Amino acid sequence: IGAGYVGGPTMAMIAHKCADHTVTVVDINQARIDAWNSDELPVYEPGLDEVVQAARGSNLFFSTDVDTAIREAEMIFISVNTPTKTYGVGAGCAADLRFIEKCARKIAEVSEGDKIVVEKSTLPVRTAESIKRILLANSEGRDFQILSNPEFLAEGTAIWDLETPDRVLIGGEDAASIDALAAVYGHWVPEAQILRTNLWSSELSKLTPNAFLAQRIASINSVAAL
Repeated sequence: IGAGYVGGPTMAMIAHKCADHTVTVVDINQARIDAWNSDELPVYEPGLDEVVQAARGSNLFFSTDVDTAIREAEMIFISVNTPTKTYGVGAGCAADLRFIEKCARKIAEVSEGDKIVVEKSTLPVRTAESIKRILLANSEGRDFQILSNPEFLAEGTAIWDLETPDRVLIGGEDAASIDALAAVYGHWVPEAQILRTNLWSSELSKLTPNAFLAQRIASINSVAAL
């Protein structure tokens, strides 16, 4: 769910590397989906065109039919935007999680069976707990397992980062669900580079490199100003 900078390239690479899996990328933005289905992709990354062309129409599909995609999926990746809040408590600094929560409610509303739900968006630590509360409150006998699988992509090298990652991080509480996601990446990523941990550690491990990068930039800017 989410055909943006993270969702589109990541799912395209999974489809490209996993011919035995059907991957559907959904978004409520019709123009964005139309662009993914055209020769003018909405995201430019070196190598992305070739990856999409190789899989699109075979086992990679782009659609606005969110409900059908959720019902048919065994594993759902949430890759929606998490902008800074512009209202209420935390305005100007906290992450706005309303799109994440809407996804969780939609998954609970239309799912007809058990699902593995994977966080891909950059999120505050413990967001998985919020998703879990929403899903469990509306489970009605269905089993929802939550995993954290943060992205470590850099603009300009995203396809390279996806194809040859130095690590793939999977956090969760259910070993079978973690193994299911690890098996997807195992099509092209060596087992030694697939790291397993708990949910909050995975979420924290995404924010930590972001913080280090911000500190490096702030530091070099201070030196440059001398």
